[in-house]
Amino acid sequence: MPCEGCMERDNVSSGATMEFILLGFSELLHLRVLFFFTFLIVHLVTLAGNMMIFIAVMMEPSRPPMLFFLGQLSAVELCYTLVIVPKALLSLAVGSSPISMLGCATQMHFFVALGGAECFLLAAMAYDRYVAVCQPLRYAALMGEGLCLHLALACALGAFTVALGLTVAVFRPPFCQPRRIDHFFCDVPAVLHLACTQGYAAELALLAACVLLLLLPFLLILASYLCIAVALLGVTSPVGRGKAFSTCISHLAITFLHYGCATFIYIRPKSSYSPSRDKVVSLVYTNVTPLMYPLIYSLRNKEIRGILRKMLRKKKIGEL
Repeated sequence: MPCEGCMERDNVSSGATMEFILLGFSELLHLRVLFFFTFLIVHLVTLAGNMMIFIAVMMEPSRPPMLFFLGQLSAVELCYTLVIVPKALLSLAVGSSPISMLGCATQMHFFVALGGAECFLLAAMAYDRYVAVCQPLRYAALMGEGLCLHLALACALGAFTVALGLTVAVFRPPFCQPRRIDHFFCDVPAVLHLACTQGYAAELALLAACVLLLLLPFLLILASYLCIAVALLGVTSPVGRGKAFSTCISHLAITFLHYGCATFIYIRPKSSYSPSRDKVVSLVYTNVTPLMYPLIYSLRNKEIRGILRKMLRKKKIGEL
């Protein structure tokens, strides 16, 4: 029995013209200007930092696998920020802003796909650390350029495929009036909250996506670091143990930042959804953590520091 006030699912062309309203931070109008300029500065710094890391890695002729994956991670963060930033800043500038159903679905798909690709890349980086610490003599043979390229391609294709299935499942149910999304972008829980029906297909799709994009990579990362921990217990030299562990610090920091917020938002029942709380966590997830990544790379990775110093020296010589 159709629910009163639900949108009819017509053909694809009419679906593309249907609109949602992103409420953003409309309840904080008195702080809108402050938020706008704060987020604008944060995003510009984030874009500049990730762009600098990406260019530095791409300009290096001989890239070790960890550096290659850092470059891919920076590229993901660049795209990730651009998917969210324009609409978020627009909602801060003008208040609540409309977005078509097609635009909302596209934003959700790329947001989930890029977040999932990051999870897979973190798992690939954990495998790289496992080989480097546990099988150092076979490292060059196991982590060749071909394998790294195949892993990066698999991360992208796998994440985009899972994200497409989730997006289709989320937008299949009819949505009730008013079509107001209490968020600053089309996040999965916020859109699911508008569904009229109580079907479980979309929630099962979200659960499957969480298992594939969050749980599976996390288990691979956990298994890699358990093997690394066992290997380090057999190292008698404190210097050798500290050197091996220091190569994993930046990756562990990024993993905890990424998985902490993602787990809180997506691995939980629909009944616990809280718009105001989700927006705060999403602010951290989409603003603070991408800002932290370039700092972690540059402070903890000696190859990145070396490349950046080389770029700065070339710039100074060029200016002279």
